[in-house]
Amino acid sequence: MHSMQAAVRVFAALVALFVAQPMVVGTAVAAAGAADDVPSARVIVKYRDDAVRGAGSGRVGIAHAEQGATVQRLAARMDAVAQRRGLALRAHRAISERSQVVLARGIDSETLARRLRADPDVEFAVVDRRVRPLAVPNDPLHTLGGADGPAVGQWYLRTPAAPALSAIDATRAWDITQGSASVIVAVLDTGVRFDHPDLAGKLLAGYDFVSTLPESNDGNGRDSNASDPGDWITQQEDNSVGGDFYHCTSPDSLGNYSGAPSSWHGTQVAGIVGALTNNGVGMAGTGWNTRILPVRVLGKCGGYVSDVVIGMRWAAGLTVPNVAANPNPARILNLSLGTEGDCGEYQDAVDDVVAAGALVVAAAGNTNGHAVGAPGNCSGVIAVGGLRHSGTKVGFSDLGSAVSISAPAGNCVNDFGPCLYPLLTTTNSGLQGPASSAYTDGTNDITVGTSFSAPLVSGVAALMLAVQPTLTPDEIRGLIQGGSRRFPSTSAPACTAPRFDGNGDPIDQIECDCTTTTCGAGMLDARAAVRSAAAGLIADIVVNTATPRAGQDVSLTADVFRLISGRNLSSLSWSLIDGGGIVSGSVSGCSANCVVSPTGAGSFTVAVTVTDDNNPPTQSTVSRRVTVVAASSNGGGGGGGALGGPAYLLALALAVGAAWRLSAGRDA
Repeated sequence: MHSMQAAVRVFAALVALFVAQPMVVGTAVAAAGAADDVPSARVIVKYRDDAVRGAGSGRVGIAHAEQGATVQRLAARMDAVAQRRGLALRAHRAISERSQVVLARGIDSETLARRLRADPDVEFAVVDRRVRPLAVPNDPLHTLGGADGPAVGQWYLRTPAAPALSAIDATRAWDITQGSASVIVAVLDTGVRFDHPDLAGKLLAGYDFVSTLPESNDGNGRDSNASDPGDWITQQEDNSVGGDFYHCTSPDSLGNYSGAPSSWHGTQVAGIVGALTNNGVGMAGTGWNTRILPVRVLGKCGGYVSDVVIGMRWAAGLTVPNVAANPNPARILNLSLGTEGDCGEYQDAVDDVVAAGALVVAAAGNTNGHAVGAPGNCSGVIAVGGLRHSGTKVGFSDLGSAVSISAPAGNCVNDFGPCLYPLLTTTNSGLQGPASSAYTDGTNDITVGTSFSAPLVSGVAALMLAVQPTLTPDEIRGLIQGGSRRFPSTSAPACTAPRFDGNGDPIDQIECDCTTTTCGAGMLDARAAVRSAAAGLIADIVVNTATPRAGQDVSLTADVFRLISGRNLSSLSWSLIDGGGIVSGSVSGCSANCVVSPTGAGSFTVAVTVTDDNNPPTQSTVSRRVTVVAASSNGGGGGGGALGGPAYLLALALAVGAAWRLSAGRDA
């Protein structure tokens, strides 16, 4: 998702497998440019912990090794595996102490991953998939759009009122806090334009993790410059058979590939998180005083999952081999990018980042109501769905049980003329390389998509940490969900779980009425979330049953954290938000403990509200969706890391704007 400039890249089809650096057997590198040495496979490998510790007599464990030694140890593990499996491998990039990217030629990525998974020293091996990018202060655009609209300005930050019911009420949240410069949000994206005046003083140095030269577009690979040089694709590149960017974009109605202009996607996301606010210029950022750490992981035609997970680790302050430590670890990671398929190789990085105390926020995706892809479907991630201004699911947004919360994604209402409800944000006017700083609008450069819903949540989380710096990722999630507003009921059909046709292909779900099982707990409410964080009272729901099953009792417990000294809990109440067709009746009679008996597989959502005896009383509400499996289960394994999907990624709908309006021909 970026702007209307890049509309030709909307709903991009499967991109070609890839052509990377030349290689030969082992770690020796052939002369650059040898066409027959171009690798045809790229796989992420994670070695078993015991295998790594046991490798090399008298050598220290990898967890205690220097970074250079870590790379050598990984190369040694790779060589041993290659010898056992009869493979010619080349080490590409170290990801962590036990994982790396390996390359091979003369074999496809899926086959290589399958052969590597058969080795006893390999914990998992998955294709390194391609990933793509998926928008009251005195800032003039907050009140009114620019010359090209929209007339409603930054409608999505205001107090909700008809017709803009999904607005997040950041305006009243700013009455509680205007954020803190000590709270850092990492934007993992295409990099940023450091020269944009509405980002001046808000950007930290960051890092560039795009490791392959064609995609980097800056003349080198990794470096400490997170600036966005542009990610344009020329028509020649788009039609060069065997080239790095062959058919990178989507074809037009005649099947022609015409290239695409630069998206400036990272700059757009950064503006929504934390544009310079109350400076009398341009727009307002959700996080107001929040600072931004740009982490470049996407370049021309996107990037690779391996670069993304390395960037995640660095952003959170974790060690990355051969990269200097991050002096400004982020508390929040914004991932407005993604791919189809399971979480897979993202999960290790998410687990490590969350354990380090950082929240991971990801866009749900823009494939017309299909299932949420990775990393939004990872455990521990806040996946953000997209809403129209009126509060219904916007047509392009994906949905399902993986969605945690929904927020405005922008929609145009009309098929022709200015887009009425886009998300205004910072951008650059350059079609290829950078030109002048600019703002998106309602006519020529439109920003809509869940890529811009996610940074709204990231900005709100930053405001919450400004008033309560010790909040954990789980507590932030609980407060955001518990403070969310209920979805409106309209004449649109109810959203359902992702569906498939007889061929197993996903069925589109366009505009529909959200439910808590398809669009998350509710509509993002910045004021309620920040007020709850500041109140010093946090409720939680603990699911005591390890694996909830149909026909069996599920035990739940209400818990309370951060009750201010001298105050007491005065009341606690349960409510059934959504029975999901498997739970009926009332839970209002429950005490601290509650037992629910689901009749079938699926999910249900309950909420707990706690109140203290302060005058006036402080209240906290949290909701929890509980997934229930079938009564009988074979408990089969996961097949040794069959982590889904092809060796390429679907775009997270780079620029939903124009193509959505032209293809859907309806109220987007």
